[in-house]
Amino acid sequence: MSSCLCFRSFFHKQKDSEEPEKKQQKEEQKNSTTTMTTQTATQKNPSFVLQAANKVVYEDRPIPSLPSPYDVIVRPRWTGICGSDVHYWVEGRIGHFVVDSPMVLGHESAGIVHSVGEKVSSLKVGDRVAMEPGVPCRRCVRCKEGKYNLCPDMQFAATPPFDGTLARYYALPEDYCYKLPESMSLEEGALIEPTAVAVHITRQAAVKQGDSVVVFGAGPVGLLCCAVAKAYGAAKIVTVDINDERLNFALQYAATTSFKSARVSAEENAKNLIKECELGPGADVIIDASGAEPCIQTAIHALRMGGTYVQGGMGKPDITFPIMAMCTKELNVRGSFRYGSGDYQTAVDLVASKRISVKELITGKVKFEDAESAFSDVKGGKGIKILIEGPEEPHQQQQQQDQTFLKSRI
Repeated sequence: MSSCLCFRSFFHKQKDSEEPEKKQQKEEQKNSTTTMTTQTATQKNPSFVLQAANKVVYEDRPIPSLPSPYDVIVRPRWTGICGSDVHYWVEGRIGHFVVDSPMVLGHESAGIVHSVGEKVSSLKVGDRVAMEPGVPCRRCVRCKEGKYNLCPDMQFAATPPFDGTLARYYALPEDYCYKLPESMSLEEGALIEPTAVAVHITRQAAVKQGDSVVVFGAGPVGLLCCAVAKAYGAAKIVTVDINDERLNFALQYAATTSFKSARVSAEENAKNLIKECELGPGADVIIDASGAEPCIQTAIHALRMGGTYVQGGMGKPDITFPIMAMCTKELNVRGSFRYGSGDYQTAVDLVASKRISVKELITGKVKFEDAESAFSDVKGGKGIKILIEGPEEPHQQQQQQDQTFLKSRI
């Protein structure tokens, strides 16, 4: 008893001694946020810029002009954080894409049309839009055959050397902005980008009514693949992960059953997966949204004869692949990269019609000035999808500051 009392006494003393320090830290953070808010309010186009690995700053970039009379300028209001954004922040590169010069981050955005080119006919100022962040050349063979996501001259937001959408203003062609219905929020609009990725993956897999579909990885894209497969009529949707919390979420969200991977051989894992999830001769379709080598190996062994495998997740550049199983089962093996013709509009339609819900995936929202802390949370595996609010226009920020000042005086 005495030892417990002594511990409690020590704890309270320690707590008391820490309180001034915590108060000081909170005050410093508050002052820092106030300073940053004031700074971005006076900037014409405040932007969240990656200068080098692990080094981000807020910069005032020029307000973009309209490169074409068919272009529009959008004010991004909400932007989701993608794993690629975090990878660039931490590593300064992804494969051969290297951050050699400062680059604005962000590409999962929805916003409000700020101005339009003189030949724009489908949009007007004030329209709420989902922003497709990759603009192809429109002239090459891949573009002309409808596979513009494979365009060698793609200009994709937040992929070196092209700036991203975490700024007050961003320019896009009008046909890469998709009007949101009144029933859809701008926050939901920001999730159209990862939903379009899932639409493209699921289309690559040709999921149809009655299929059994296994999805490896219960992150945002994996969860959305489950949701799209469900919308397309899959009879059984298995989510696979090593995290119990994510598996439980996936079951509540869109999956019909779950499987937790074990530290055994790929063949044994596949055998257990087929048995526990009652997949008969094997799954009709398996999607990998993890990029993890053991998942890829297990997936090939868990497919039925003539089944379809789609690689959606990106991991190591080279892995050991069970090519004999692929050949003898005559599997259809496909890659998937971003999204192509019709995928973005399909994503909007699926969410607008309530066949897919994305609200559940939003687990955090932060102000523009707190963008770096949001990146840290995503890096630490906190939440599913964290959104960053876009910077307000100067007069709106000034009004908010005036209101805050008046409240502090009351």
